[in-house]
Amino acid sequence: MSEANEPTGQKIEDLTLEDIMGDRFGRYSKSIIQERALPDIRDGLKPVQRRILFSMNKDGNTYEKAFRKSAKAVGNVMGNFHPHGDSSIYEALNRMSQDWKVREPLIEMHGNNGSMDGDPPAAMRYTEARLSKIASEMLQDIDKDTVDMVLNFDDTEYEPTVLPARFPNLLINGATGISAGYATNIPPHNLGEVLDALDYLIMHPNASLDSLMQFVPGPDFPTGGIAQGKDGIRKAYETGKGKIVVRSKTRIDDLRGNKQQITVTEVPYEVNKAQLVKKIDEIRLLKKVEGISEVRDETDRNGLQIAIELKRDADANGILNYLFKNTELQVNYSFNMVAINHMRPEHVGLKTILTSYLEHQSDVVTRRTKYDLKKALDRQHIVEGLIKALSILDQVIKTIRASKNRRDARDNLVAQYEFSERQADAIVALQLYRLTNTDVTELQREHDSLAKQIEEDQRILEDPKELRKVLRRELKAIAKEYRNPRRTEIQDEIAEIQIKTTVTVPDEQVVVMVSRDGYLKRSGVRSYNASDPEDNGLKDEDFSIFTAELSTLDHLFMFTNKGNLIYRPIHEIADAKWKETGEHISQMIGLAGDERILKTFAFKSLNETGAFVIATNDGYIKQTSFADLTPGRSYRSKAMTYEKLKSDGAEVVAIDYVTADQETTEQVLLMSYDGLALRYPLEEVSTSGARSTGVKSMNLGDEDYVVNMQLVHDDDTVALMTQRGAFKRMAVSEIPETSRARKGVIVLRELKRDPHRIVDFIRLVGNSPVEVLTSRKKTHDILPTDHSESSRYSNGSFVIDVDTEGTPVSLRIKPIDLVLS
Repeated sequence: MSEANEPTGQKIEDLTLEDIMGDRFGRYSKSIIQERALPDIRDGLKPVQRRILFSMNKDGNTYEKAFRKSAKAVGNVMGNFHPHGDSSIYEALNRMSQDWKVREPLIEMHGNNGSMDGDPPAAMRYTEARLSKIASEMLQDIDKDTVDMVLNFDDTEYEPTVLPARFPNLLINGATGISAGYATNIPPHNLGEVLDALDYLIMHPNASLDSLMQFVPGPDFPTGGIAQGKDGIRKAYETGKGKIVVRSKTRIDDLRGNKQQITVTEVPYEVNKAQLVKKIDEIRLLKKVEGISEVRDETDRNGLQIAIELKRDADANGILNYLFKNTELQVNYSFNMVAINHMRPEHVGLKTILTSYLEHQSDVVTRRTKYDLKKALDRQHIVEGLIKALSILDQVIKTIRASKNRRDARDNLVAQYEFSERQADAIVALQLYRLTNTDVTELQREHDSLAKQIEEDQRILEDPKELRKVLRRELKAIAKEYRNPRRTEIQDEIAEIQIKTTVTVPDEQVVVMVSRDGYLKRSGVRSYNASDPEDNGLKDEDFSIFTAELSTLDHLFMFTNKGNLIYRPIHEIADAKWKETGEHISQMIGLAGDERILKTFAFKSLNETGAFVIATNDGYIKQTSFADLTPGRSYRSKAMTYEKLKSDGAEVVAIDYVTADQETTEQVLLMSYDGLALRYPLEEVSTSGARSTGVKSMNLGDEDYVVNMQLVHDDDTVALMTQRGAFKRMAVSEIPETSRARKGVIVLRELKRDPHRIVDFIRLVGNSPVEVLTSRKKTHDILPTDHSESSRYSNGSFVIDVDTEGTPVSLRIKPIDLVLS
């Protein structure tokens, strides 16, 4: 296109999209940070709030006058100062009237202005509003040039950039808001406490944070409650960021019939009461807690009250702790004190807020004093002229009568008697009734009063001490008028919540089964009784290694041959019908391919005082106290190591549990594959931690290994099985008691050809039958009483045909079916 054809007045710039977007978003961000979402540090107001208060004050919609429709206030604000949606203006108007959101409401409202239950306010055409009495303190002296005024959006009216704010609204009513890159969350505080801190700061400008916190110990929420965590409060007051815990105020009341009731009288700040009651009732319906019979919202005009009625003999404190942890009866509150300070958003602490407020008040008082001084000087000048005129009244009257008009009269008075133009205007405008002696006296009195006021104003402007006196006097007047008691209790420490299992889990009897292959389940007693105990859902080659009737409050410890401990509370085990297989342990915790559950124990509590005796096949043994094997936080996702194995081929072959008094009576009996047995007192086995290997249990040959370990007494009988299918019953007393780490004695007769080797041995229990498991996963039952006791040098008698049934692998006492109560 030729230059001649180019449109005139059009300028095209080559800019990258990145530059354009960055510039435009920067402008937008600045606008919403400064003009919408964040409060000013001086008056604690966002622009929409400031415009609402200024507009209502300008329209005379104040506390001493009748209420007016909220729609009128919103319309005036929107038409004159805030060209945004009416809903956002009405929402801001409502929030300033909600006494559960702000500590000192700036708006009084007739009609439905919402509720703690999250109910929306009525439409603006139904409600009526006016400024509250304390809001008048925010606007006091605004007509005395105390703050800067700027043109509104259409340049038709002036609006203030900040209000005079005779009290520190930012702290007292708090603030919340989200803008671009910034958010603010400042809690409400107690007016009297903050004003006391200001008074102290005026007298001690270098006051430390700790000294200020003697007056302002923490937030004072309009809904009361208990704020816990003084360290979090101090950090917030120092840096602008910090966390505390806010919990409800509750009490436990006794009811008839040995029942109790948890009564909630105050809830945390900004918690929706209706949702809280609903959540507690859901917990009752879903039976997440045992013991809640009814939840009622009994809030009325006398105050908030939630009643949580409990069943007979329920654990009230336990249930309350559960509700603290799992509902909004207790919440975390995060301070994020961001405000506009010198046109910039900043994280501000307590002292910064108070100092900035005092700077603002000093400026307001100085500007007001200058305004009052100017007005007083102007009036004094007029009064002096009037007094002078009355002293020469006849000449003045004669001069005025001789004048052509008002302007001529003014000029003649200035020329003949040296009045100023303003004095001459005042004399000409003087009414005849003022020409009396009384009025001269009044003028003289007014002159003296003005002189006194001028002197005082000049002293305030010239002497910082006088200015501080004014500030203190006015702050004390506000405190005297509006001080009220603290509602929120401050506690130094955050209370630790401990929830007893008995609160969340009903105490029920169940049947728990653990299988050799790692299947785990719990079944109801009814399901077990209605089924054949043998029909347990396991595969043909799998079998139960642990079946017991337990309480849902009991604890299960499962030890594997690879040194891993798996813990499960009984109530966390999957509930299944007795005929179902249950869940495999690998669904919860990964196990190695050759890892199996070796032994399972059940305990009533996690405070047992006994110890576990652990023996490995490579000749190590140890005792580990129960306390060292209590579960940690990660028990659901990973197993705990209870034995550190020395080599890859090593594994645990036996584990038993002894109480503290058993240690002095029990004896350890070990047998090796090559047919050696060693017996010694358990006292010789030292106690060591979970991640240790232990001490030498038996002096083994190069290819030999321990097949099992049993805790025995002198009068016990043991049974052993050889790889050739021979079964032998032998008295423990046949094996001499010696000491730990020896080689032991032979308990088999050595053969030159195809000698017997021990695959397993067990201690016999009464006349209980013994079950042999073979390499072909077949079982063979033996009645020990059918076999006479043998000497150490006997190989027993053959009971299993290894060619048809397979090689014996292990022995166990044959379990008997449970007889449930």
